[in-house]
Amino acid sequence: MSNPRVKICCIADEQEAADAISFGASAIGLVGAMPSGPGPISDAEILRIAKTVPPPIATFLLTSRQTAEGIIEHYYRTKTNTIQIVDELIENDYTGLREALPHIKLVQVIHVMDEESVDQAAELAEHVDAILLDSGNPKLAVKELGGTGRRHDWQLSRKIVETCGKPVFLAGGLNAENVREAIETVQPFGLDLCSGVRTDGKLDLRKLDAFFSAVN
Repeated sequence: MSNPRVKICCIADEQEAADAISFGASAIGLVGAMPSGPGPISDAEILRIAKTVPPPIATFLLTSRQTAEGIIEHYYRTKTNTIQIVDELIENDYTGLREALPHIKLVQVIHVMDEESVDQAAELAEHVDAILLDSGNPKLAVKELGGTGRRHDWQLSRKIVETCGKPVFLAGGLNAENVREAIETVQPFGLDLCSGVRTDGKLDLRKLDAFFSAVN
């Protein structure tokens, strides 16, 4: 089994993007406005950072918008090459997104809570390029849509990897100490983390080095 791709999320500026890439990240996450959680930056900052990222590195816009129209508008303000939909897309209007943005990759987040998440992932995987498994809770009064630093049930994640038919990124509570267990248990296509490589909210190069050393 080859090592999974790594996406470093909650990127705050051009230097953090460059540092993440220099250690081996194949993708960076740029967080738009969210109801809660770490890392949101302005659309202007996302646009500026994304312009500095060289191909073939993926730039993910994390959007909490729930309509195709809203997500399309958000994309045009940021111009990333990938859109990470962190909440439920109303009426499952992936066709509208595909028609408007045919060259943009779509990644749907599934917040793994119970067995229903396995079925949800299989259903939505048909419409997107990849699935990302996280540990939020969109049912709370103030939605948690990522960046919780919590693990979820990796056995459920493994079921999703085995059944959804699309590449799967694993997020939620990953760090240098548990990433090998995560890889062996879930066997994901990719890994996604924010707080696991940060200290006081800032990208920590020692933690970044330790994480990539553990992965490799």
